[in-house]
This record gives sequence, structure tokens and C-alpha cells, in this order.
Amino acid sequence: MPDPAPTQTETQTQGDRPPPRLGRFVLIAASLFALVLVAGTLLRLHARHQLHAETLAATIPTVTIVHPGGMVPDRLVLPGRLQAWYSAPVYARTNGYLRRWYVDIGQKVQQGQLLADIDTPDVDQQLAAARAALATRTAQRDLARITTRRWDRLNAQNAVSQQETDERRGNFAASEATRHEAAAEVERLETLSDFKHITAPFTGIVTSRATDIGALIVAGTAAAQPLFTVSDVARLRLYVSVPQAYAARIQDDMVVAFTVPDYPGRTFQAHLIRSSNAVDPQSGAMLVQLVYDNGENLLKPGAYAQIAFTFPGTDATAGTASSPVRVPASSLLFRRDGTTVATMDSSHHVKIQPITIVTDFGTELEVTGLPPQSAVIDNPRDDLRDGDEVRPQDTTHGT
Repeated sequence: MPDPAPTQTETQTQGDRPPPRLGRFVLIAASLFALVLVAGTLLRLHARHQLHAETLAATIPTVTIVHPGGMVPDRLVLPGRLQAWYSAPVYARTNGYLRRWYVDIGQKVQQGQLLADIDTPDVDQQLAAARAALATRTAQRDLARITTRRWDRLNAQNAVSQQETDERRGNFAASEATRHEAAAEVERLETLSDFKHITAPFTGIVTSRATDIGALIVAGTAAAQPLFTVSDVARLRLYVSVPQAYAARIQDDMVVAFTVPDYPGRTFQAHLIRSSNAVDPQSGAMLVQLVYDNGENLLKPGAYAQIAFTFPGTDATAGTASSPVRVPASSLLFRRDGTTVATMDSSHHVKIQPITIVTDFGTELEVTGLPPQSAVIDNPRDDLRDGDEVRPQDTTHGT
């Protein structure tokens, strides 16, 4: 039996319904729009949170952390010059011509050994004349003495007056004084004549000779040159200027190592015998004298040397806040309260630590008042305060 025909009302209802495919499209579009809206909102929130985090991070300064170093043995190398224990330039004390020299440079000589002879004809003539004058004065003195004795006997017999006797006694006294004067002149010229023999003042070696046979010798002038130089090299002096930063560590009887270019790779030992105990205001250093026993005669006076002072230190790992440690000079902060450094605690907050400088080594400082396990901030900002939060760099290094 055929279906009944739809009524008018049913026909209108079916005409109002949208097609099934169009509804699904609208639903998908709405879902996509909602998804885009949610994603955009989440991205904006994430970007805002990230910007806030970066802004907060920018306010926290990034710092470089260094750890104090221990007072390891300090080694100070300074230049110096070796000098002979004694060194005497030998001059002539009389005029003349060099007759002969007996020693040359490098030769060993003994005290009093003859070095050279000088021909002194002028002094020889003067000495001969002085001896003749002394003989004359001696004869006159003897005659005056005999005359005085005769007048004394005559005066005892009242044969002559007392006045005449006193005059004879006066003549004798004057003759005696004149004779003493002539004898003194002879002794002077004999001493001057002895200077024609140049001798070594002490045992040593001849380090220079500045004359030759026939050379004119003029003594007692500013232009006079030493004929020889004799040096005692059994021991050598070593003078060193120690900077003021190390002056307090210099102690008597210190054993110091030094090297010379003559013997590369070889180290010599010298003993500190004394220091000036004063700092030169011009150089800011203290003069120190060392002595080296040159019994093997290896080293030469006047040679250049490099002296290495070694000062013992302490171990920072076993130290306390009162133990000296080393920090970079760039870590200092100068505040009204004094010299300080900025340290970082375990929670990455700043703590200002007052210190006392013991020794200034230039790029490093030896200080007290700082525990050796401290995390010191290098090149700190001037506006750092206690409690400020900081961020350490990944790379750290110790001093």
C-alpha cells in the first residue's frame, strides 16, 4: 500500500533543517577558532612570564668568583753585582818614571809583595842633600855642646860672666833643635823614597794594571790613575736592594740562592750578613749585603748575578681568618669603614668582609681577616651592599 503523502506542516519542517555537512563544518570551524584563541592566550602568558623572569634576572648582577690562595713560599728574584771582599787601587806616592813592573793582571800576590819600582832621581837628590844638611847640623850641635861645657867650667871658676855662659847654653839648645829638624827632613825624604817600591796592600789578585815601563808617574794630582788594583776574592760581597714590601721578612743569616751567567744551570749559596735597616727614599728599597765563600775561585768580582729570596709561607687549607691569604688586588672595595672585599655566601648573597693588607705584591695582596674558604667577588661593583643577591659565573679560578 503506498505511503501517504506528507502533510504541509511536515513539508515546511524538513525545508528548515540545514544540510548535515554544513553543520559539521561549522562545528569544526568553531573548534579551530577556540583552539587558536586558547593557544594565543597561552603564548602571551608564557611570553609575559618569560619577560618578567628576564627582567628580574637582569637586576641580579653576574659576578666572578675567586677563592683565596694560601701564603705559599714567595720567591723574589732581584739583580745584583758581585764585589771583592777587599779591593784597593794602588797609587804612587812619589814622582818619577816607572822603572819596572813585576806582576800583571790575574796574578796572585801576597801582602807586601813588590809590584813595581819607580825611578825617582829628584827625591834621591833631595835625600842626599838632606843627609848632608843633617851632618852639618850634627857637627854644629857637637861644637855647641863642647863650647857649653867649657863655659860651664869657666863660670864655676868665676872666669866668665853668667850672661855669657847662658848664651852658650842657648846656642847649644838651638843647635840641638836645628839638628832635630834636619833629621826629620831626612826621615821624610827616606819615607818618600820608600814609596818608589810599590807593594801589595794585602793578599789577593791583580785585577788591573794601568802603567808600563818608562811611564811618567805624577803623584798627588786629581788626574792621577791607579797603577794597579789588588782585590781579595777569597770571599765576595753581594749587594742587593730589596723592595720595601719584603723588607720586614729579611733576617740575618738567611741562606740565599743566586745564579750567574758564567755557569748556566748552577746555583750558588750566599749568606746574609747585614742590612742597612733603612729604606732609601729614592728607590724605596733596603740595601742588603750577602757574602759568598769563593774558595774555589769560580766567581769573579764585578759579575752580574740574579739573587732569589725564598720566604716561607703557610697553608691556606689549614688556616683561619687570622692566617694571611692571597686575593687579587682587583677585589678590593674602599669604604668609609676601611678596606674590604665582597664575598658570596651559599645562598648567593653578598657579605662585605673587612680585611687588613699585610703585603702588597702588585697584582695580588696578602691579607688577614678573610677565611680561606671564602668565595671572593672579583672586580665588584661599587654599589654592592650586604644582602644583595648575585649570580656567579660558571667559570671560576683561584689565585
